[in-house]
Order: sequence, then structure tokens, then C-alpha cells
Amino acid sequence: MTPAAPEGQIVSTRAGSYYINRGAGAGIKVGQKFNVHHVVDEIKDPGIARTKLQWWRTEIGRLYDGQPQHPVSKALAPHLPTFAIERRLLLEIVDGMQMDLEQNRYFDFEGLALYCYRVAGVVGLLASRIFGYTDPGTQQYAKKLGEALQLTNIIRDVGEDVRRQRIYLPQQDLDRFGVSQHDLAAGKYSDGFEQLMRFQYERARTAYRQAYALLPAADYRTQRPGLIMAEIYGALLEEIERERFRVLHQRISLT
Repeated sequence: MTPAAPEGQIVSTRAGSYYINRGAGAGIKVGQKFNVHHVVDEIKDPGIARTKLQWWRTEIGRLYDGQPQHPVSKALAPHLPTFAIERRLLLEIVDGMQMDLEQNRYFDFEGLALYCYRVAGVVGLLASRIFGYTDPGTQQYAKKLGEALQLTNIIRDVGEDVRRQRIYLPQQDLDRFGVSQHDLAAGKYSDGFEQLMRFQYERARTAYRQAYALLPAADYRTQRPGLIMAEIYGALLEEIERERFRVLHQRISLT
């Protein structure tokens, strides 16, 4: 059980980081280990990216040894015990970013689910602790909601990711619906592609339904920021479906 943080704003990055406004200029940011997602997305040299990720692993160690160096680490340090922010969870997020350096394809959903857990499920866990909860079941809700949000991101960003030499859609799914890597790179829309994406859409919708079912009623109020995010991303998912998954040449949004 953790105390509830004062209510405020919540925003999301591509991989699901969260920010709780705690007043004039103050706050706690949890997600992608101090924005480490930028290490992989913005640094083109894999060697430099690996070095920076290793630096963050070391910084996490310093943080829990009481000797943080980065300004964000220093800001986070006093809140570690209050919100049960565990070292292993921050390291899991770095592991997720490491996966983007080590692989750009996933054979099956089992492998993709691990990635989703590390880059989004863990963020959900940490955010739920900051929001506050009384029932341990809320942690399962938070993990599943993180997965649902990340699956929505993946659906939205298929074309963008392919252009960055990444395909998050499992190879088993591509094979099942007769869609090749070349088809994606060429921006080829087909019946098979629409069926493939509808399959991904249904998987994401199922994750949202499962997440909602896992949230204990006792923690509904404190978890409202996550629920608001779920509504926004759920609406985005439905908009993508209405557009018949035309995501290879554009990034569909709600605005």
C-alpha cells in the first residue's frame, strides 16, 4: 500500500511515461528511467547508446546508494521509500530500452509481451504506486494497462517504426496474414494487412478490458489518472480502426 499523491496532470510519452504535477514547478516523473527512451530513439550510434544505457544502470546504483549525480535522480531520491520505487523496476525499464538495441523484430507475442512489460508495464506499476493504492490487485491492473497502452502505440506507429528499421508486429502474425516486411516498408495496404491490424486491434482491446476488470473498486479514485490515459488511448485505438488501419503512411491522432 502506498499513500496517494496529490492530484494533478498526467501526460504520456511514446512509451508511456507519466508525470504527476505536485504544485508550482515541483513533481515526480516516472518513465523510461529518466527519459532513457531518448537514448535509443535519438542516438544513431548503437555503441554510444549502449554506453549511455550503462551509465544509467550505474546511476541507478548510485541513486540507491545515496549518491545520485543526475539532477532528476537527485529529485527522485527522497521519494523512493514513500512510493516504493524499487531499484529492480527502474532497471527493468533500462532492460526494455536495451531490447531496442539488441533486436528490431519479435518472433511471437510472448517476446513482444516482455518488451511491453519492461517499457510500459513497469511504468504503470510505478505510476500506480505514486497515484496510491490499498489493494495489491491494483498492481496487476497497472501492468496490464501498461501493456494495452504500449500495444496501442505499436499499432499507431507501424509505418514510422518500419522506417526506423523496427517491426514490433510479431513475425508469427505477419506470416499468418501473409504480410511481409517488404509490404510494410513499401506502404502496401491489402486485405491481409487490414486483417493483420484488426488482429492487433482486438488484442489491444482485450488488454484494456482485462485491465479494467483487474482494478479493485477501492482504488478506482486514486487510479483515475491512469484511467483517463486509458480512455484517451482507447479512443485513439478506435479512431485507428475507423481509419481502417491506414498507419503505414501517416500517424493517426485524435487532433
